[in-house]
Amino acid sequence: MRLIIRALALFAFAALAHAQNISIATGGTGGVYYPLGGAMAAVLSKYVPGIQATAEVTGGSVANLQLINTGKPYIGMTMADATLDAYKGDDKFKGHAVPVRTLLVMYPNRMHVVTVEGTGINTMKDLKGKRVSTGSGGSATEVMAFRVIEAAGLDKDRDLKRERLGVAESVNAIKDRKIDAFFWVGGLPTAAVTDLANTPGVKIKMIDHANLVPPMNKKYGELYVADVIPKDVYHGMDKDNHIATVNNLLVAHEKMDDKTAYSIVKAVFDHKDDLVRTHKEAENIKLENQKTSASPIPWHPGAVKYFAEQGIKLK
Repeated sequence: MRLIIRALALFAFAALAHAQNISIATGGTGGVYYPLGGAMAAVLSKYVPGIQATAEVTGGSVANLQLINTGKPYIGMTMADATLDAYKGDDKFKGHAVPVRTLLVMYPNRMHVVTVEGTGINTMKDLKGKRVSTGSGGSATEVMAFRVIEAAGLDKDRDLKRERLGVAESVNAIKDRKIDAFFWVGGLPTAAVTDLANTPGVKIKMIDHANLVPPMNKKYGELYVADVIPKDVYHGMDKDNHIATVNNLLVAHEKMDDKTAYSIVKAVFDHKDDLVRTHKEAENIKLENQKTSASPIPWHPGAVKYFAEQGIKLK
């Protein structure tokens, strides 16, 4: 019996020693990427033989794509607009194109333009001269915020007193009246924004900007859609908030082997309920959302194989 136990222990040790360690590049702790990435890491570690996955706190999409470009074993949660920039070597990736591939489309990412009563901000134009956070450096919030600001006819450098804070830091800053408004692109609800909305003595205000989607798409491609944050999502909202939305993607390096990519995608869909228990945005990870047009970059062959088995043909 003792020899059997020892043999089993040696077998387990050998399996662990040969496990593939994968890091999931997520975002800050106040958003949706990090908790959802943690749940995804647990699913992969539990259900995919030979994979040990961990979620990593990062600055967001841009930082995640830079990590993937290192060639180390990363998968990343990213926004479609930042991913296209990385693939083409544009904007923050000028001269450093990333050989990135889509594993799956996750959920829609909603642009929040957040302020509170007493700042005098009611429209995008009212941001002029105000102290505004446009997202942390290395985030796709910053990428999309700049595009929204530009479409509104404002100059991000001349017209705003700009800070570069993550969503949790932005909420703390607006509570302390160190900033007047902030941009955040995330799922619904975002924990940090919920915290602000539920703060005693604070009344949240969400600024409409859906009318800016057409000029954004004209310049940057059909990446954005007009959307709504319903008024019951955050306490204190007087009306639905009309906004711009962009898809979230789960991506990997093109050199990730097909078997690993296939196994990751299969595990996410087979065990989606585990993800939904962590955050309800995982409900939007749906087979019907996996379309060639849903991602602006090529799909990984391992993902293409999985979706073909589900009757979905991708290019």
